[in-house]
Amino acid sequence: MSAPPLITVTRQYASGGSDVARLVAKALGWTLIDNEFVDQVARRAGLPTAEVAQLEERAPGLLERLARTLAAASPEMFISTSAPPVDADESTIVKMTERVIAEAAAEGRVVLVGRGAQAVLATRPNALHVYVVASKPFRRKVANERLGVDAAKVDKVIDEIDLHRDQYVKMHYGRDRQDLTQYDVVLNAERLGFEGAAEVIVAEVKRRGWQ
Repeated sequence: MSAPPLITVTRQYASGGSDVARLVAKALGWTLIDNEFVDQVARRAGLPTAEVAQLEERAPGLLERLARTLAAASPEMFISTSAPPVDADESTIVKMTERVIAEAAAEGRVVLVGRGAQAVLATRPNALHVYVVASKPFRRKVANERLGVDAAKVDKVIDEIDLHRDQYVKMHYGRDRQDLTQYDVVLNAERLGFEGAAEVIVAEVKRRGWQ
């Protein structure tokens, strides 16, 4: 049985990659696994038992199923039953993130944003790896106007976040995030527009017969 399809989206900071991923997930009817989703899984996995029981009263979605699986399989990741593990050390967070990525990948039909997903799933079949880029002036504008970054600090913030993302992938997976040969598609969201970039990805998914 072949692995269910998925998409990973790597992005330069403020390139619009997260927006593109959101549009792709919506167009395909797939689940978006972004930073917010991973944080929610972490918080729910660390909830007190009573609150978890309340969550289970309704039909669980992928988020709840991942939280339950994570909490049951890796209880050592949670320092206490009441505090979300977002304050845990980086190695714990990396393990937790990898677990979420692996479980989501097993489910399939997900769009995974960042978190080194392209490195974690580098050899997985039926994965479409996308890198979203844009020019520095465009990214300055997005960071300032849409993400609220101070104009006086915008270049520093862009460079630091990109460097951190590169170092994260290099440190944990030994891969160069800037090596374009590891991606199936590299998209310039400034030239294509967010919707145009999303349409290219959706078209490739359909070409592969994943719908």
